[in-house]
Amino acid sequence: MTRDPRVDAYIESRAEFARPILSWLRARFHAAVPEVEETIKWSHPFFTLAGKPLANMAAFKAHASFGFWNRQENETGKEGEAMGQFGRIETLADLPPAEEVEQLIRDAVARLGEAKPARPRAAPKGEAEVPPELAEALAGDAAAQAAFTAFPPGCRREYCEWIAEAKRPETKAKRVAEAVAWMREGKRRNWKYENC
Repeated sequence: MTRDPRVDAYIESRAEFARPILSWLRARFHAAVPEVEETIKWSHPFFTLAGKPLANMAAFKAHASFGFWNRQENETGKEGEAMGQFGRIETLADLPPAEEVEQLIRDAVARLGEAKPARPRAAPKGEAEVPPELAEALAGDAAAQAAFTAFPPGCRREYCEWIAEAKRPETKAKRVAEAVAWMREGKRRNWKYENC
């Protein structure tokens, strides 16, 4: 069994009503799928298998919750009452019998291996049309022109669209001047956010 001591600590730190609920849910996972792995994600206990998210549980002030990662495949009718598919769990009586929960867990595990249809990829956007103001400014600045040409198409498009969407000539001129200065330094359009 792969038990994470952080999950032990989480359960012990919860309200008295929640401890038996969380321990019971945890036991269902280990009974249904002995190779299940435990971890903590977003401050809550998570159950994973081969690195894929399977389910999570949590305890709050007056209730606990439990839910499968892929919610659409394990609907119970209590969705929306609380986080997860089993609504507000205030006592063990609020949960289905152990055999039923373990079967839901095994069903969720079986679906983990099923191949999902690949989402169609968006068609790549073509090369952006360079606004005349930018083209003129780049023609007079070799360093900025070289950087602009070296950027990938998406980076060139960001600059072109940013300048083209300016409505007033003063705004467009200001953006062209900023863009050329940034390009001279090899900076992409959104360089300020690259290390956030």
